[in-house]
Amino acid sequence: MSDSAAFFDLDKTIIATSSTLALGRSFYAAGLISRRDVVKGAYAKFVYHLGGADETRMDRMRDDLARTVTGWEESKVRAIIEATLFELIDPLVYDEAATLIEEHHAAGRDVVIVSSSGDEVVKPVGVMLGADHAVATRMVVEDGVYTGDLDFYAFGAFKAEAMRSLAAEHGWDLAACYAYSDSATDVPMLEAVGHPFAVNPDRALRREATKREWPILEFKHPVPLRSRFPRIPTPSKPLTVGIAGAAVVAAAGWQAARVRGRRAG
Repeated sequence: MSDSAAFFDLDKTIIATSSTLALGRSFYAAGLISRRDVVKGAYAKFVYHLGGADETRMDRMRDDLARTVTGWEESKVRAIIEATLFELIDPLVYDEAATLIEEHHAAGRDVVIVSSSGDEVVKPVGVMLGADHAVATRMVVEDGVYTGDLDFYAFGAFKAEAMRSLAAEHGWDLAACYAYSDSATDVPMLEAVGHPFAVNPDRALRREATKREWPILEFKHPVPLRSRFPRIPTPSKPLTVGIAGAAVVAAAGWQAARVRGRRAG
């Protein structure tokens, strides 16, 4: 049993884009979202790459996107993701992140993906990357369809809480653990471990990392996934993946905003 772990954010830390934002064209092709949603999602992705998905920007997108997920069939969503995800992720894994994953495994540490994207996306990506565990947002499903409500939102302090729970479950010493993220919203995740690293940090995280003397890493070289993880099977039904809206994670974020609002009231 490992006595420590390495926790990785996913988007813009391991991969050079947002894993969920890129699935929108596939949702559109399956009739789950409208062309208007695709255009909105393309704008959301543009904003994401310009400045990162900070809480204010996410709040602006949630109001428009949250309505989309309600009533979607879970099995259909998972089938779309299964058919498209490899083609999405394959050219976008940072070579530097893949090297770190290999080094942590070689040192006997477990690797954990911690992402605010839905577990429908994060878990299969974790399998592709050889991760040992995954923490992700979970949506409520009733009678096979998404209700639009949230079971767990893997964002901010909730990520750190999940990390502490996993550490207690597996006997990891968090002081000996590592964490990597690009976003200031993940400061609680980085604070939770003894070895925090800012990766391609947004401006707010860069300031925080500089102030706290956390190491700053720059990942610049996406490579095909199979070149680093050659045992990955090719999906039997690949589909073209383009850019657009992240309805599942946006709905989760919208619901979390509602929860925060009720608590504040």
